[in-house]
Amino acid sequence: MNVRNWRLPWRVGTTSYIVADDLAANAAFLAQYVQDMQLVLFDLPDGPSNLPDAAAVARLAAIGARSDLTYTVHLIDDLGEEDAPPTHQADPSLLSSLESARKVIDRTRALTPWAWVCHLDGRAVRAGGFEHAALDAWQAQITQVVAQASAYVDEPERLAIENLEGYPPEFVTPVVAAAQTGRCVDVGHLWLDGHDPVEHLLAAWPRLRVIHLHGVSGDRTQHNRDHRSVALTAPDRLDEIIHLLLQRSYTGVLTLEIFGEADFWSSLHALEASIRRCRGE
Repeated sequence: MNVRNWRLPWRVGTTSYIVADDLAANAAFLAQYVQDMQLVLFDLPDGPSNLPDAAAVARLAAIGARSDLTYTVHLIDDLGEEDAPPTHQADPSLLSSLESARKVIDRTRALTPWAWVCHLDGRAVRAGGFEHAALDAWQAQITQVVAQASAYVDEPERLAIENLEGYPPEFVTPVVAAAQTGRCVDVGHLWLDGHDPVEHLLAAWPRLRVIHLHGVSGDRTQHNRDHRSVALTAPDRLDEIIHLLLQRSYTGVLTLEIFGEADFWSSLHALEASIRRCRGE
């Protein structure tokens, strides 16, 4: 199975956690089947890290060049409003979210990523029930942080802001508009919160660079209720998304944000079946 044979206007990708190996091994494996790999990174203080060094980036770049494999990169830390000037007083022993973003962007810049995907840290306003004044203040501060982070990349739209579970879908919209960044719409998070993904995909369309697609469990008591196989998604629900992308000739990246070979293969099969249904094949 090779998604290149599906003749799609968009690129199909998945994460760097499909085979139990490092980033380069996952890229070499996935290049046979998909067109993009999202680097899922970690870099713990005085702990394990998979942040690639120059040699690892060179290996990834070589695999991409010979295999028509592009990359998206998920930033490690959520961008937080505490980095907005003039209030930021960073603990010198810790990386601020901006410093962390710059470190990841600099390390992976040679891959010319399709996008650097990031979250916004809105936990404080969420804890306060999204009170209007606090939300306005947060959005003003976080916009400065996002604008600074977007200055680290060659084109601001390559910094793609993602929606998160448990937040209003339009939570990041004013920030994206003000900072002129790109958007990553996570369809699985919208499904999990009971929102209509089509409505929010259309709203984000002018700046839409990446879509995350993954199955969700209807049982919120389960620990792993999202980032599961797309095959768990009802066919009509999945077809609604695929029909929109085909109808509007989406040209970004669609990332199957799942982990492990079993969910990878079943997700690919579910996606192919949906494409065939939507094309009437």
